[in-house]
Amino acid sequence: MRLLIVEDYDELSVRAAEMVAEAIAWKPNIVLGLATGGTPGGCYRELVRMHRERGLSFAKVATFNLDEYLRLPPSHVQSYRYYMDENLFNLVDVKRENIHFLDGLTMDPERTCREYENAIKASGGIDFQLLGIGSNGHIAFNEPSSSFQSRTRVISLSEQTRNDNARFFHSLDEVPRQALTMGIATILEARVILLLASGVGKAEAVAKSVEGSVTEMVPASILRTHINCTMLVDRDAAVKLTMQSLSSQG
Repeated sequence: MRLLIVEDYDELSVRAAEMVAEAIAWKPNIVLGLATGGTPGGCYRELVRMHRERGLSFAKVATFNLDEYLRLPPSHVQSYRYYMDENLFNLVDVKRENIHFLDGLTMDPERTCREYENAIKASGGIDFQLLGIGSNGHIAFNEPSSSFQSRTRVISLSEQTRNDNARFFHSLDEVPRQALTMGIATILEARVILLLASGVGKAEAVAKSVEGSVTEMVPASILRTHINCTMLVDRDAAVKLTMQSLSSQG
């Protein structure tokens, strides 16, 4: 895994968007795995700017999002589909038929998850996967103790994750207790992975993922075994790294 440390969130967002744009330029019909949450928002804003000002096209791009809350309709302002529509999909030229999303309202979650895995395989697999990281080290909604062999499935959210996400809702009671998520094994099959981390709230998770043991209690730690994974973090998220000065080059 390659670790890149940048000065602040703005630089992180620009660097991340440049990496995504370069991947699209290299393969216009690329299959992108996309993340939601606070950290990727700046990257998406920069990609929209590139689309408007530089002609970056998503016309041939296919997308698969990592996760979705169970029992939230796509029209709900805190659903991840709503987030993606508002922050990227409605603002670029991606074709609606090329957008793949887990259905939070499904009446048969297990079947929905199997079909999602099949759709990823039918697309040829994910070429470039964008990730965030939870304060407890989760990737997608794969909470600590998730198996490294896990596939797309229903998962119960930890109280830490629900508390972290409560800032997006009116109250903790409104935060869903379950979600649909790509599994860790599914994520690891992506050809290229880019994980973004910003802020001191992610510093402990970053340090454990980069310098601690590879363990299912820190799901992101498995990314160290991936052949082409970059962790892009800002200074605040890097404050607990002991090898910070060596890693900040590049």
